[in-house]
Amino acid sequence: MNRRHLIIGGATVAALGLGAAGLTVAQMGSGDDYARAMVELRTPLTTRPDVHNLIRYATLAPSGHNAQPWRFRPAEGRIEILPDLARRTPVVDPDDHHLFVSLGCAAENLALASAATGLPGVVRFDPSGDGGGGGVVFDFERGPPDRSALFDAIPRRQSTRAVFDGRPVSPADLGLLAKAAAVPGVDLVLLTDRPRRVALRDLVLAGNSAQMADEAFLRELKSWLRFNPARALGTGDGLYSVASGNPVLPDWLGPLAFDWLSTASSQNDAYASQMRSSAGVAVFIGAKADPAHWVAVGQACQRFALQATALGLKQAFMNQPVEVADLRPQLASLLALPGRRPDIVIRFGYGAALPYSARRPVAAVRV
Repeated sequence: MNRRHLIIGGATVAALGLGAAGLTVAQMGSGDDYARAMVELRTPLTTRPDVHNLIRYATLAPSGHNAQPWRFRPAEGRIEILPDLARRTPVVDPDDHHLFVSLGCAAENLALASAATGLPGVVRFDPSGDGGGGGVVFDFERGPPDRSALFDAIPRRQSTRAVFDGRPVSPADLGLLAKAAAVPGVDLVLLTDRPRRVALRDLVLAGNSAQMADEAFLRELKSWLRFNPARALGTGDGLYSVASGNPVLPDWLGPLAFDWLSTASSQNDAYASQMRSSAGVAVFIGAKADPAHWVAVGQACQRFALQATALGLKQAFMNQPVEVADLRPQLASLLALPGRRPDIVIRFGYGAALPYSARRPVAAVRV
């Protein structure tokens, strides 16, 4: 859920005396190879996909730091989605909130893909599921194929961490976004007016400043950064810096460049620009602060993101105000929902596509 914008200018390599001859394909991998792998990963489903390909579509959901903290266990008449606690991000997500939201996102992808191919079903939270704190179960049913615009958007959805073009979204499309995200137990607040967007921007910057001053947060974040195609393809996870519009760097240089150039001030400048260029912000709030409702929030925000994609909109997470606990009450007050815990913040607008992030192979997540 949390995607970081790495501030590294293209002049960095030259400034360090590293010409193109020193940055070989063997060291960093081919961008063409990466692009081909992303096309293969997002190959559309056939009319009768097997379990392997249904799970592949489920894994195209977002997750915090692209950690992909899920395991899929097919069984008779169902697929269970269990938390993978080895992929927790305990500093930024100490209570596994983002982890369970990610499970909900994956479950929604699975439900849409299954329905589109003639196997509709029901997503439910199972508090007894193993793996820690419960899991998600998708129970298959049978019925006519129900192919939706949201299903068609699954392989095209991405978290686009870039400046948008500032165009407003029409009231009719805002209505479609709200309708798509209507999930029981989840409230959605759309912020399109300037005063509240500015107030939210200030909370984003305050949250980023707090996180960038936290050494434990920085260590965890850097462990998930992938600075070149070879590394991103090799792990199949993490935050691929090129997907944020940054240059390819070798593994040894990337962390050094991050330390030198990615400061709280530079990131705040980038986030302020991104917020200013967005058409609006969507904030999701579960009725309760527990794993069952966090899963429901994941379903709602994934449906929102897919509807945005279907409408030609881009979107990206801006979760600092929900990750920094001290800022949550201020965000709740801004939303006129005092006493509630805001869950997910997504900015949206019109903009260009960026490279997709990688996913682990189905064999690595299927149990």
